[in-house]
Amino acid sequence: MGGLDHEFLVDLQQQPLEYKENYATLRINEWYDHWKGQVYVAFSGGKDSTVLLDLVRKQHPEVPAVFHDSGLEFPEIRDFVKTVDNVVWLKPKKTFKQVIEEYGYPIISKEQSGYIERVRRTKNPEVREKLCQPGPFSISQKWQFLIEAPFLISGKCCDVLKKDPAHRYERETGRKVYLGLLASESRNRKMMVIKQGCNAYFSSTPASRPLMIWNEDDIWGYIRKYDIPYSSIYDKGYYRTGCMFCMFGLHLDGSPNRFELMEKTHPKHFDYCMNKLGCKEIIRYIREESGELPPELKLCHNCMQILPANQEVFPPRNNRTRGLQPLCRTCFNERRRATYKAAKEKTDEKALC
Repeated sequence: MGGLDHEFLVDLQQQPLEYKENYATLRINEWYDHWKGQVYVAFSGGKDSTVLLDLVRKQHPEVPAVFHDSGLEFPEIRDFVKTVDNVVWLKPKKTFKQVIEEYGYPIISKEQSGYIERVRRTKNPEVREKLCQPGPFSISQKWQFLIEAPFLISGKCCDVLKKDPAHRYERETGRKVYLGLLASESRNRKMMVIKQGCNAYFSSTPASRPLMIWNEDDIWGYIRKYDIPYSSIYDKGYYRTGCMFCMFGLHLDGSPNRFELMEKTHPKHFDYCMNKLGCKEIIRYIREESGELPPELKLCHNCMQILPANQEVFPPRNNRTRGLQPLCRTCFNERRRATYKAAKEKTDEKALC
């Protein structure tokens, strides 16, 4: 199947769910027949790949699912994947911590991180100039300050943690992948389906994307229509369930953003991400240097919520607390309770002695 005309794609996206089911099933069977059944479903445990797996196995129940166990998945995602039959678990050769230490942090977007990394590494002034000029394949003017950021930046985490294990699996088995991607999710995916169509037979990395004409409402409509089990993480307020510590697109999140929500639902993961991996300082730097955080506003040093100018900052600003970092009321009270508890335990120990 070749590429889709833009107007035709828009028309397909406006069709009812039943039409899209039939369209996806046709693409699934074409891909299965072309590769003589040597196929698999990339299964993340998220809603999109859950729907895709159901569609594929309605036609071909024996097709395996492949889950990338990168160490960055929500516990609820891992628990859900364990309930699904015939799933192959793949592990990367490096951890996320090793990736950010060796290559850099994933920030803004995969494309922007990649451009910034290239500018930093290149010794060719022409390449550097081209990547810094305004245009679709260069560093956005908004993010050019990150070229001089005091930390490594890279878009390689997806390659190391997911794509490399997938390529090894494909080389070992000869199987070709079904991906649960939606064109409505990004400009790059829309351009991908316009150029290659849903089934990219002749790409350097052949892949079938039967859900490209679907949108999020279609996904949830299908889940409700057929009463498909899904991960409980969606019932906790998350609408995306990718890697827990990924910062791609964070600046586009609404309120609460993914990390503010994580602090409430998975506080131990939040603490590890912010303090052990250093993501807190990365986010703080970006917010302050990008102008997202005006001078009259402050960030809570713990949860990184923006504190409006009219909101009381803790501890109260005076000579005694001038050197302390500002906290929101919730984090200040939690820290005060922890300090009181530690002091009380120390007093009790002395009393016993």
